[in-house]
Amino acid sequence: MTERQIIYVVSDSVGETAELVTKAAISQFSGHNVNVLIKRFPFVEDKSNIHEVVMQAKMEHGMIAYTLVKPEVRNYMSELARQEGVYACDIIGPIIDQFQVLWGKTPLYEPGLVRKLDEDYFKKVEAIEFAVKYDDGRDPRGLEKADIILIGVSRTSKTPLSQFLAHKRVKVANVPIVPEVDPPKELFQVPASKCFGLKISPTKLNNIRKERLISLGLSDQASYAQIERIKEELTYFDDIVNRIGCPVIDVTNKAVEETANIIHNLYYRSKYNADN
Repeated sequence: MTERQIIYVVSDSVGETAELVTKAAISQFSGHNVNVLIKRFPFVEDKSNIHEVVMQAKMEHGMIAYTLVKPEVRNYMSELARQEGVYACDIIGPIIDQFQVLWGKTPLYEPGLVRKLDEDYFKKVEAIEFAVKYDDGRDPRGLEKADIILIGVSRTSKTPLSQFLAHKRVKVANVPIVPEVDPPKELFQVPASKCFGLKISPTKLNNIRKERLISLGLSDQASYAQIERIKEELTYFDDIVNRIGCPVIDVTNKAVEETANIIHNLYYRSKYNADN
């Protein structure tokens, strides 16, 4: 059996970056029967912590991978590991030094900045996952949790709008309007200010639906694309949005980006007015 190699992942923050890079490097040896145990040491910010890690790595014949941004701590790690015969890999230091030379600017040397930036990223991911989970009226419970609810008949760009707005870190649910199906009761219980109806001309929708059917290899004469059926759906849509009393946006000749920006601006204007 291959002897287990211990890798100490050391960071002055939580250590996610160091561990991720280390695992990415290890994955390149996945076909060679390597046996690795990663031990994470987060929030290492002074020399006493460095000494403890290096001595433990020496005792267990391990190696160290570290992300330490403060030069004095980073240099101490490098020097002590060299003296004790422990292999230590500086993951972030060389690129910080290179940027400093390239830009002629002094780094902040502040631990944890990546994590702060990642908070924005994780909010975006959360919003995208929310849009997928509550797409096309899949779960009415999502309407209460949503920041924005899009309402419209089929092929009014509800899904792409939901995803576009999700990239702006807004949680969006959407509800399809079909005459044969009553909208969920939750739609009439949430504040009208967070609901947005998507209106479209019958002719435009007729063309969109015909093209959709053709792309699926189906006949464009199906009821779904018939103008009378479309007018029936749009009349029902008008009844629903009138009951809710929400803003209605005509998407007939608008790109998804344009509609999304209008909704985004109206949402934040309404939110600002409610808070003040």
